[in-house]
Amino acid sequence: MKLHRPLVAAVAALTMMAASSLAHANYVSIARESVTMRSGPGTKHTAQWTLSKGYPLKVTARSGKWVKVRDFENDTGWVYKPMTSQVPHHIVKASTANLRSGPATRYKLVGKAGYGEVLRALDQRDRWVKVRTDAGVQGWVARSLLWGW
Repeated sequence: MKLHRPLVAAVAALTMMAASSLAHANYVSIARESVTMRSGPGTKHTAQWTLSKGYPLKVTARSGKWVKVRDFENDTGWVYKPMTSQVPHHIVKASTANLRSGPATRYKLVGKAGYGEVLRALDQRDRWVKVRTDAGVQGWVARSLLWGW
């Protein structure tokens, strides 16, 4: 059976979109003001530390309604999945990240973000991400300076 080119193109596009969303599905962010990360999947396990709203995490395993996660410094623990969201956030992995008015170094500087700062992702173009800081400053940051992909 011979497939029509438009059908093949549509199937290819859907496959790429599914693969892309699966890659992002491996990341969650904290949805509450604070969430406790634990040593195991349940409240009887030791509390390791508290994570703030928006903090991005990579999901590495699941157990019931709990997810095992890893942060940008490779620390691991468990969080209760209903207290997370798919709202995209990133964390600055460089000592300083320049926020620019557009997605390139030729655009003017509108702010800076420091190591470990959580940024809300708003848009993406090529190797740049439009972000918003907790203070409300919006700007574009080079993707290579961020963790959470």
